[in-house]
Amino acid sequence: MASRRTDLALEAKELWEESAQETTKLHGVLAREEQVGNCSITHVEILDAEGEKALGKPKGNYVTLEMEELCNRGRSDYVQAAELVAEQLGKLLSIPKQGPVLVAGLGNRDITPDVIGPKTLESVLVTRHLIETVPEHFGSFRPVSAIATGVMGDTGVESGELIRAVVNAVKPACIIAVDALASRSTGRLFHTIQITDTGIVPGSGVGNHRMALTKDSMGIPVIAIGVPTVVDAATLCLDLLEKTGQKGLDPESILNMGSGMFVTPRDVDSFGQTMSKVLGLGISLALHVDLSVEDVEMFLS
Repeated sequence: MASRRTDLALEAKELWEESAQETTKLHGVLAREEQVGNCSITHVEILDAEGEKALGKPKGNYVTLEMEELCNRGRSDYVQAAELVAEQLGKLLSIPKQGPVLVAGLGNRDITPDVIGPKTLESVLVTRHLIETVPEHFGSFRPVSAIATGVMGDTGVESGELIRAVVNAVKPACIIAVDALASRSTGRLFHTIQITDTGIVPGSGVGNHRMALTKDSMGIPVIAIGVPTVVDAATLCLDLLEKTGQKGLDPESILNMGSGMFVTPRDVDSFGQTMSKVLGLGISLALHVDLSVEDVEMFLS
């Protein structure tokens, strides 16, 4: 299970269930599902070290929203999706209403499947500077700042180091980190959003582990939001072969042969544009609870 690459706790749970015997119980993990309109929401809570070992994920809460393709749908669909993101994110925000927040967009602008983080910031309502310069109009807003970290190959600085330096300067109560993820299933690419209060390790989805963004490393809570944009090619190949009933497979040899290769949809540009907007609007609604999508879009225009 551990060798099949996925950043989604929901898929880690599915992989464990596939590998376990029917009589085996998954200890240390609680899971429940709910349906809201056309969106399926799965809540996975890893309770202890036993749950961490079983799923290969740190202890905490993982919320996965699975929705229909939004790229070619109407405004009401992406507005509803943004409102669902705001609702679930709001439940994990354990800070005062006026508590300052830093939103960090992780990723490489020059690689299309990796632009989710920086692209999301375009739809985040940033207010920290407005509160300081125009308090008569924005004094009641939550102070929100944002940073697109870039990648170490361009900046020479770890994303975590850069974010920690900004944290020391602006003193936020919480960090919201947005990044692209890897999924096991092509059906979940750009149709799924994961929100977790455990933080994130940038680059882990493609095996390029960087400095962790967690409460331990940053000193404040870190909420991670991600959209799967790629599938590990070897994982995809193995899953397809198993679904066709192929017998006698050697999973390790298949996974080793496809190491370092990833698959993404041909419409990655439009998918990424839509999901980034959904995430940005959702974050804005969660941080500025008195505003509507129309209000946020007016301020951003």
